[in-house]
Formats: sequence, C-alpha cells, structure tokens
Amino acid sequence: MSQAPTTSTAGVPGGVGDARPSWPVRRGLLPESGPQRKLALAGFVNQLGTAAFLATVPLYAHQVIQLSVGQVGLALGLAGVVGLVAGIPVGQLADRRGPRDIFVVTLLIQALSMLSLLFAHSFLAFTLAVAVTDLAGASGGAARGPLIRRFGGDEVPRFRSYLRSVAMLAGTFGAMAAGAVVQIDSDLAYRVLILGNALTFIGSAAVLVGLPRLAALAPPREEGRWIALKDKPYLAFVVLDGILWIQSEVLSFALPLWVVLHTDAPRWFVGPAIAVNTVMVVLLQIRTGRGVRGGTVAGRAVRRAGLAFMVGMAVIATASGVPGWAAVAVMTVGVAVHTVGSLWHAAGSLELRFRLAPAHAQGQYSGVFGMGMGLCYTVAPSLLGLLCVTWGVPGWLVMGGVFVAAGLAMPHVVRWAGRSRELADTAA
Repeated sequence: MSQAPTTSTAGVPGGVGDARPSWPVRRGLLPESGPQRKLALAGFVNQLGTAAFLATVPLYAHQVIQLSVGQVGLALGLAGVVGLVAGIPVGQLADRRGPRDIFVVTLLIQALSMLSLLFAHSFLAFTLAVAVTDLAGASGGAARGPLIRRFGGDEVPRFRSYLRSVAMLAGTFGAMAAGAVVQIDSDLAYRVLILGNALTFIGSAAVLVGLPRLAALAPPREEGRWIALKDKPYLAFVVLDGILWIQSEVLSFALPLWVVLHTDAPRWFVGPAIAVNTVMVVLLQIRTGRGVRGGTVAGRAVRRAGLAFMVGMAVIATASGVPGWAAVAVMTVGVAVHTVGSLWHAAGSLELRFRLAPAHAQGQYSGVFGMGMGLCYTVAPSLLGLLCVTWGVPGWLVMGGVFVAAGLAMPHVVRWAGRSRELADTAA
C-alpha cells in the first residue's frame, strides 16, 4: 500500500493549512503513482458505471419495472431531493472520523442499493432504491472532497482538473455502453448494466482501501459545529457557482432540443457537438487549471467564463433560421466557445471550493458545495426548457446574461471572503 505523510502544514503558502504530500508531482498529464493516481482510478471506475446507469435508468424503470413516465419522473425527483440533505452531516462526519473510510462505506451502500434495483417491482421499491443511491452518492461526494484537498496538497487545481478530465473520459465510455444497451433494448441487457454499475462501486471502493488513512484535523476550540452553514461569503459563492453550473446542462439538455426543434441542422449533429465539448475538456482542462491558483485569479477566471457563456450561447442562438450546413458550422463555433467558458469556470470554481474552506472542515464545506450543485441540476432542465427551448433566441440571450451577472459578481464575493480568511494568490 502506498504511503503518504499526513502531517499538518499550517504555514503552507496559500493559506490552506493542510496535509501536504511529499512525493513529487509530474508536470505532465499524469500525477505520480500513489494516492493521487488511486483517487483518479477510483473516480474513473465509479463514473464509468454511473454515466451508463444515469442514461438508462428511466428506460429500465419504464420498460422493465413497468412504471409510467410520470412515476419515473416523480421517483427520480424525490431521490434527488433526498440526496441534497445528506452531504453536510456526512461531510462533518468525514472531517471528524477520517474521509477515506466514510467514502468507502458510501460506495458499498450504493452497490447494495444498485443491486436492490434488480429486485424492485413497484414504484415504492424503485423510489427507495434510487433514493438510497442518491443519498449515498451525495454523502460520498462530501467525503471525497477532503481526500482531494489533502492528497492534492499544493497541486489541488491541477489535480482537480485532471480528475475532471478523467471523469469526462469515463462518462464518454459509459454513454457508449448505455447506447449499446438501449440498442439491444432487452430486460437482460438493462439488468446486466445495473449489475455492472454495482460492481463499479465495489471496484472503486477496493481501490480506495489502498489509500493511507488520514487523521482528522482538529478545529479551533472556539469554533461552532456547523460553520459552513454560517459562512456567509462561502454560501454566496455556492449560490453564484450553482447558477454558473447550469452551463453544464446547456449542451446536454438545451442544445439537443434546440437542434431538433428550432434549426435545420441534421439530428445526428447532436453527437458530434457533445464530442467537441468532451474532447476539449479532456485535452485542455489540465492546462487551463494549471494557471488558476489563488482566490483573485480564480475569481477572474469565473468572470471570464460568464462572458464566454454569453458569447457562446448568442452564437448558438443564431443557428435558428439559417440553412442546415450553416447551422452546423455556427453551432460548432458556439459549442467551442461555450466549452472554453466551462474550462475557465471549472478551474475557478474548483479552486475556490477548496480555497475558501478551512482545512479541518473540508467535508462539511464539500457537502454545502454539493448541495448547491445539486439544486442547480434540479432547476436546470425546467429553466433551460423555458428560456432556451420555449422562448427561443431571446431566452438564450437572457440565460447568457444571467451567467454574465453571476461571473461579474464572483470576484466581489472572493474579496468579501478574503476579509475573514487567508487567500494568497500564489502558492509557490
């Protein structure tokens, strides 16, 4: 088992006061072997199965369990709401008991709840299974945050960018597996995919067991228990960042409907458009994240991202009413610009997520961060459907304006947060 020191380094530049790995970090694409690579491998295995499952679970519920479309939507919605409430208390537990073991437990719970889906034959059974899965998934995200922060050390921005690239790649393979299952369209194929997803949770947990156990960091004596919920600057960051994360649904939700309902572009263009986004993230996220270190730099990156989203969405909107070949060309440019914005946003967001949170409470703060993202994903389909799909061109511009406003406000929130904590702009 790889070993890594877990001694405190409260004086590390950058004001993070956290455990710092002593192994050298490669400046190329891959981190050195050890905890960072184990975390990346566990994330790849987990995302591989999760992406395939999310793309097929509505069809499994509808065609295999024989639930109505309304029942499927209600069950998934209830599960999502349940998942939102789990992150903060479990994150607090991870801070006090150590994040590795808590994360492993959440993965094993997800494996069991996934297996239970194979025996679900009613609306109640399906709802309970997906609710437990979402509950454990949100809890695992809160426990994973401290692992990323402490094993990432001074290289958290680069390491988190690497993890995002890995997740995007795994998601692509998972989507391909889902496509094959949908094409086969048999009860057995859907059940095999669910079994495979359960095994990916077990595989991810097996990898994480090889990580060194991290000791909890003691909080200041005068500090209260639920500090993340009382941290107004961080809550403001979560709100703004949650609004900006709606951008991730623009290409996966709004664009396909826009292509089919409002343009003369061929329907097959949806696939290549998503591929452009995926390839750019996989190839460029690490390079983009490498230069985003420190609160001020991250705030500026998010501000640039908001402007890029506005430009990209305005370009995509112009595809309505032009010939099919022109619509394809225009939307390809729009997708590329939007993706540049997503690279800047992800780099800035993930830097601030860890930079603004105290080292001893990364789990609790990760739970708050996850709740913000969860709310955004809950609201995004309805909001984008109303503005971009139903309203049309003006709606694309309004949504882009919302992104600009959130991006412009972020540097002010960073400065506000900096009055009460150390936010060095370099961590040399």
